[in-house]
Amino acid sequence: MTEREDLANDRFSCSERERAVFEAGIKLATVYHQFVGTPVNIDSVEGLEKTIAKAIEVQPYVESAMIKINRSVFCTGGDTYSYVSLTGDMIDAVVVIKLGVSKVTAEMRYDEELKYPLMFVSSIE
Repeated sequence: MTEREDLANDRFSCSERERAVFEAGIKLATVYHQFVGTPVNIDSVEGLEKTIAKAIEVQPYVESAMIKINRSVFCTGGDTYSYVSLTGDMIDAVVVIKLGVSKVTAEMRYDEELKYPLMFVSSIE
């Protein structure tokens, strides 16, 4: 670890594992709160997925990020006005956080039963 990482670690009153879970939550919140509302159409959806993933991957402790946007909301053969605003129910996200020996996978998926874009921890190693 660098001196800067040691300084940051001193600010936390929790275990490394708990911090990794915290970091995962921060990353998923970034996906939701930074990108919901972004205009997107069938021609730009793949680029937006890559952009969101790359924006998450530059944050500390991110081993990987995968973003998929539900394409069923897009019309085919559209014109200039054929775009939608990204909503939470359109996003599937998986982030993997590696902090020390702790590894956390967290996901965001629209839960049909809850009618809610649920963020959750799917594994902790």
